[in-house]
Amino acid sequence: MSDVSGYSEIANDQLDEIEASGDAELYDDILVLCEFILGHPADAQSRSSALTTKDGIRFRLPVPGRHPYKVFWTSGAPRIEAVFPYP
Repeated sequence: MSDVSGYSEIANDQLDEIEASGDAELYDDILVLCEFILGHPADAQSRSSALTTKDGIRFRLPVPGRHPYKVFWTSGAPRIEAVFPYP
C-alpha cells in the first residue's frame, strides 16, 4: 500500500502488516471498506461514529464481519488514517 494517496503513512504501514500476515480475506475486506470510504465519504460518514482528538475529528467505521477491526479516517480529502483492532 506504500505511497497510495488517500492513506496516511500509519495506515499504509498497518495495511502492509495485515497483508504480510497472510490473512488475505481480512486484507481484502479492509480494502473494500477503504474504497467505500474514499469513494463515498458522505455515505461512510453517516455510518461512522466520531472521535474528537487533538488533531480534530476522526471517523470510525467497523469492518463488516471482522470485529474488532475498525478503519479510522478523516473527511475533507478524505483520508484513511489508521486500521487496527479496536473495541
